[in-house]
Amino acid sequence: MAVSYMDFTSPSVQFTYNLKNNPFYRKDARNYINLLSINQLNTLGNVSMLDIFLSAGNVIEPHIHQNATELVYCVSGAAVVSIINPFTKRLLNFPIQPGQVANVPQGWWHYEIATVDHTHLIAIFDAPVPQFIPASDMLRLTPANVFAHTYCLNEVKVKDTFAPIMNTVIIGPPTNCNTKPVQSTITAPPSIQQSHHHKHRPYRDIPYPSISDNEWGGVKYYKL
Repeated sequence: MAVSYMDFTSPSVQFTYNLKNNPFYRKDARNYINLLSINQLNTLGNVSMLDIFLSAGNVIEPHIHQNATELVYCVSGAAVVSIINPFTKRLLNFPIQPGQVANVPQGWWHYEIATVDHTHLIAIFDAPVPQFIPASDMLRLTPANVFAHTYCLNEVKVKDTFAPIMNTVIIGPPTNCNTKPVQSTITAPPSIQQSHHHKHRPYRDIPYPSISDNEWGGVKYYKL
């Protein structure tokens, strides 16, 4: 149990809150995030959460939480939580459906992709306010010549590639994105195939690398 120094006799003590009153990010009416932290609900202690709504193909951009572990719970729809294990140097992909969770250790690189419309995720953190370092900020704020020199790349190409990233993305792709992703013919792994009567957009419409029933883009995926 978290240690609390809250004066529970104070008239300012809070026990309830409406997350709709604290939007963290809004891309559009179907893709947005609401935040609850100790700044909104002062009795929380060492816990906070994000209430995430996504349509098919939308991505919570690659990022880390440097101060918290994240537990991702699927309320509705379906998503894939992808994590890079810094010890094994492997990309792990965890498909989740309603009632399933995926856990992201503190400081690990990860992202989430909605695979059907009307996906609703809840992300729970073991910190009073979750911190967030997104890939878009690292890409747009690091000088192109640093990338080029460090990785022996063409500086002009690096600059041109990252030039469209002018702001923090959070939910991608950006609404002004005109580039169509390369489509590949894929079939959903058995654990997340949608039934023929499913009302959501079928999973196979989402662009991913070619996969088989046992691999995603050359790395193993894990059934829950």
